[in-house]
Amino acid sequence: MTDPVAKLPSELDQLPDRDAEETAEWAASLDAVAQHAGTHRAAYLMRRTLQHAETAGVPIPRLLETDYVNTIPTAAEPALDGDEALEARITAWNRWNAAAMVTRGSRLGVGGHIATFASAAWLYETGFNHFFRGKEADGSGDQLYIQGHASPGIYARAFLDGRLTEAHLDNFRQEAGGEGLPSYPHPRRLPWLWEFPTVSMGLGPLSAIYQARFNRYLHNRGIKDTSQSHVWAFLGDGEMDEPESTAALALAARERLDNLTFVINCNLQRLDGPVRANFRVVQELEAQFRGAGWNVVKTLWGSAWDELFQLDTTGALVRRLRAVPDAQFQTYATRDVAYIREHFFGAEPALAELAKLLTDAKIAECFYTSRGGHEARKVYAAYRAALAHEGAPTVVLAQTVKGFTLGKGFESKNANHQMKKLSIDEFKGMRDLLDLPIADSAFESGVVPYGHPGADSPEVRYLQERRAALGGPAPARRVHAVALPAPEERAFKALEKGSGKQEMATTMAFVRLVKDLMRDKTTGRRWVPIVPDEARTFGMESLFPSAGIYSPLGQTYEPVDRDQLMYYREAKDGQILNEGITEAGSMADFIAAATSYATHGEPMIPFYIFYSMFGWQRTGDQMWQLADQLGKGFIVGATAGRTTLTGEGLQHADGHSHLIAATNPASLNYDPAFAYEISVIVKDGLRRMYGENPEDVFYYLTVYNEPKPQPAMPEGVEEGILKGLYRFKEGVPASASAPRLQLLASGTAIHWALEAQGLLADEWGVTADVWSATSWGELRRDALESDEALLRGEQSTPYIRKALEGAPGPVLAVSDWMRQVPDQISQWVEQDWSSLGTDGFGISDTRVAARRHFGVDAQSITVAALAQLARRGEVPASVVKEARERYGL
Repeated sequence: MTDPVAKLPSELDQLPDRDAEETAEWAASLDAVAQHAGTHRAAYLMRRTLQHAETAGVPIPRLLETDYVNTIPTAAEPALDGDEALEARITAWNRWNAAAMVTRGSRLGVGGHIATFASAAWLYETGFNHFFRGKEADGSGDQLYIQGHASPGIYARAFLDGRLTEAHLDNFRQEAGGEGLPSYPHPRRLPWLWEFPTVSMGLGPLSAIYQARFNRYLHNRGIKDTSQSHVWAFLGDGEMDEPESTAALALAARERLDNLTFVINCNLQRLDGPVRANFRVVQELEAQFRGAGWNVVKTLWGSAWDELFQLDTTGALVRRLRAVPDAQFQTYATRDVAYIREHFFGAEPALAELAKLLTDAKIAECFYTSRGGHEARKVYAAYRAALAHEGAPTVVLAQTVKGFTLGKGFESKNANHQMKKLSIDEFKGMRDLLDLPIADSAFESGVVPYGHPGADSPEVRYLQERRAALGGPAPARRVHAVALPAPEERAFKALEKGSGKQEMATTMAFVRLVKDLMRDKTTGRRWVPIVPDEARTFGMESLFPSAGIYSPLGQTYEPVDRDQLMYYREAKDGQILNEGITEAGSMADFIAAATSYATHGEPMIPFYIFYSMFGWQRTGDQMWQLADQLGKGFIVGATAGRTTLTGEGLQHADGHSHLIAATNPASLNYDPAFAYEISVIVKDGLRRMYGENPEDVFYYLTVYNEPKPQPAMPEGVEEGILKGLYRFKEGVPASASAPRLQLLASGTAIHWALEAQGLLADEWGVTADVWSATSWGELRRDALESDEALLRGEQSTPYIRKALEGAPGPVLAVSDWMRQVPDQISQWVEQDWSSLGTDGFGISDTRVAARRHFGVDAQSITVAALAQLARRGEVPASVVKEARERYGL
């Protein structure tokens, strides 16, 4: 036989072989086994050898995929330390009420999902009864990321333990009256129960990883002992297709987050059908997670399969399980035993012989119901193994049947995700299967009844005792009001004085402010700077040596710039989260820090700074997750606007992030023009988010990389800055009859407006007042609130109308954003309204050329202002033509 070692070139050919004869003997032995005992026996021996090598500490790579069997053998399963019979009864009641709640709601057309919890019930119940630590335990308890579609089962359990009533269940997905239950885990809608929003699939696993990482960050910085907190993320196998689901697997392994467990419910079905119809999703996920460095525990088969595996003396059963694709296994769960005998066991003679030893009832039990995820003992063993594993996160791959216990009309059907109700007869069948004491007379009204064994029943007492031992009810969200003292005024005053003759970009002004605030003796340690690998771009490298970059390993190398003043310093207690090139990961960091006030009772002040083009555009879904989770902090879009980032071009030119931000009710959006405006906004933001009466909001500020002189703060402008508008520079009329107008500008555009103010006065005899519009969004929010007050019969005038009251002439608004951004407020402005903006795609060029291209430079503003006045008959139309020609427009 040809020597297989020499057959194909590999990396081994580059390594010295100190004993080629011994190598050849090993190869020859393997050839002999394959020839005489078969390739399956040869593969088994190789795997045993690799397993032994790993146990012996021989440093070789692990296999990425194991056989399609349980990781934990039955003989190694620990005893379940509880009353299995009572736990089965509790689970039965929860299954029933979850299905009843959704079915009753379907009469009103509000929808709901039944099949997901039906498949995952034991994955949750085992955790609730034995593992999930509540908020009353030491530390912060565990953090539970519940799969969104399983929410009816969580509500059913809260009903059983007395936290919800029948009235609550009957208001599932009916929230308008204020007493309903949200469709999915929404902390903003049910803040005492839900802690983490998860139904925007993919964001749950991503956030869970960064939450586990943030727990370690708090611990390593000495802010909170989180050593006992464990993060559990419950996910669907179809959900793992979302890129965010696997985006941070390597981070979790790299940082050895053994405080994290993923539980993936592998019911082999997505929303429309099989997850990997022609393949095996469990094996694919195992390879992904093992390759990323995770510990993998597969819990696939229930105890009914034990007999089959014992009879499989040839390995034929294991080989067949490894070969059957997901869609075919789904079909087995819906076909009769004769079909299974023919198509599964008939695949090879050894299997056919094995099948002769099995009764039809045994085959039916194995293929219809016996899955590892449906047995408390199997799930318990997997969770114990996950908690015992050190040095890496664990993923539990638990196989289940989607729609389990709901009857043949539901189980493993492609359409069961869209099926919202059971018939009365199906409920009766489910009752009999679960052995629940619900009489036929309870169905006489035609409405399925809820079931409850009684507040003093053995089931409820057991449930409450288990939760008390684990630290209270779960899931649960607790907010410990901890107001942070206001920082010293010195940091704010520095910006309010202005920069004198020195030019300074507002990006640098913000960074300078935060750097000073991080030195504050009382609150400085609570700042969490987050940046996706652009700290030097934003002038933050000065924070490296002082604050340090967080790394759980500290700094295991000598940095190349160690002899420089601003060297790259990593530290176990580092304060900066410098995430690498991942806006999604940075945003997940932000969410963990922004909600630490509730998760851990420790208010933190995160600020996340990024290219504004790559913030809301890439992570807008996470901004909604942040709002749902009631997060607080400062999100900073740097190098903002469509014309300030010179030369970078279309994909770096942001003209729309403020428009997207305006859609989020929890986001307070500001586009400050000057450093002192940033100072006022941040100071008030700290008060609103972390003061005595904290609000559940966060801030989005845009800052610019264009150096400009920063003026000192005028007197009496604080209210206007916060409300969104104040007059920055009043025009000086050339004469009493001079035409007049109002120029409203935000951000960097105020400099073009000021230049246009001079052109209009000096060259055309027109007077213009220049206003700083710090927030188009806040002006609109105030106006909407005023409209709502009027509908209630209350007298109310929008701030924008009061601010511009009596201002002569038309209004021209200009910004470095699309015209839709300032146009948000146009309907509340009494004067004639017009706007200029940077609509269209961005371009690569100088700032001057880009602004001329979009028609927002000073000359374009001047012509637009003259045109507006000409339409009113206040200047001749010929003046507009003359101005266009003079300025080359």
